[in-house]
Amino acid sequence: MSETSQTQTVRLPFDEQREHLMVRVAKLFYDLERTQSEIAAELGLTRWQVKRLLTEARELGVVRIEITPRTRRRTDLEVMLQQAYGLHDAVVVPHGEAVDNALLIESVALAAANYLVGLNPKPELLGVSWGRTMSAVARRLPANWSPDLHVVLLNGAINLRSTATQTSAVAEEIAKSANGVATLLPVPAIVGKSSTRRALEEDPIVERVLDLAEQAEVVCFSLGPMSNESVLFGSGYLEESDLDRLKAAGAVGDLLGRFIDARGEIADAVLNDRTIGLRIDRLRTKRRSIGVVAGADKTHIALAALKGGYVSVIITDETIARFVLENADGR
Repeated sequence: MSETSQTQTVRLPFDEQREHLMVRVAKLFYDLERTQSEIAAELGLTRWQVKRLLTEARELGVVRIEITPRTRRRTDLEVMLQQAYGLHDAVVVPHGEAVDNALLIESVALAAANYLVGLNPKPELLGVSWGRTMSAVARRLPANWSPDLHVVLLNGAINLRSTATQTSAVAEEIAKSANGVATLLPVPAIVGKSSTRRALEEDPIVERVLDLAEQAEVVCFSLGPMSNESVLFGSGYLEESDLDRLKAAGAVGDLLGRFIDARGEIADAVLNDRTIGLRIDRLRTKRRSIGVVAGADKTHIALAALKGGYVSVIITDETIARFVLENADGR
């Protein structure tokens, strides 16, 4: 039977049975070193379903992977990044033998968590975005790391489509780990009309949250790729036709839900006018604007964010660091 036909007949369970299947797949892959194709054949699944279950196992904590590179930091690349882009700081995690984007994300997320814990003085008000990378950062933060911290969500995060993982609960998780409080932005990331966005932003409750986002002197956010792996796509905000249009407009990815081109400029003014959250030009005014980015599919959005001046601190992996250095102006 072809993989296409299997996809049409095999459905993954959505309850406790799913977790049992997840554990079984993880044991075959990590402990018994079976390939994804072998696991798919043995369990009557598709390779896509096996990959999905392995990803969920990592995101939900069913599988925990500890990465201990021989060298924790590439300080040589960090210094070059600071010089090339005028950054306040940089953290570069060596990729070692890791080729899986999920492993790189976990490694960079740990570095980002350590950076937040080490901030001195610690911010009283911290602005954060949401998504898989920031969710990984939240999981890595130790308990009671910044008592009484106030965390504010920088962009709308209500999912339109049910997802297996809670990538939008980042502000709550960070506040919980710090023994602090979170203020959420209870609106969609993108709405259907610009008039709807304007009406929502004029609402006193939403306006209060956006004012807090403006006041946050330290913000930490992830960068999204220009692909259907984006959480905006997975959450139901974008369709394939939207991605095609954005690519045609030169978009290379998003930050805070706003798509930018290779120069760091807004790629689609109409979509931007329907997006709710902190305006990205405000990132340039923050005391610390911390961009967390990992994975080979995010090299171009990392470069655009640096060229646009939206990031004053970058926490990333070695592959991205080398790419943005090779493509820095004057090199």
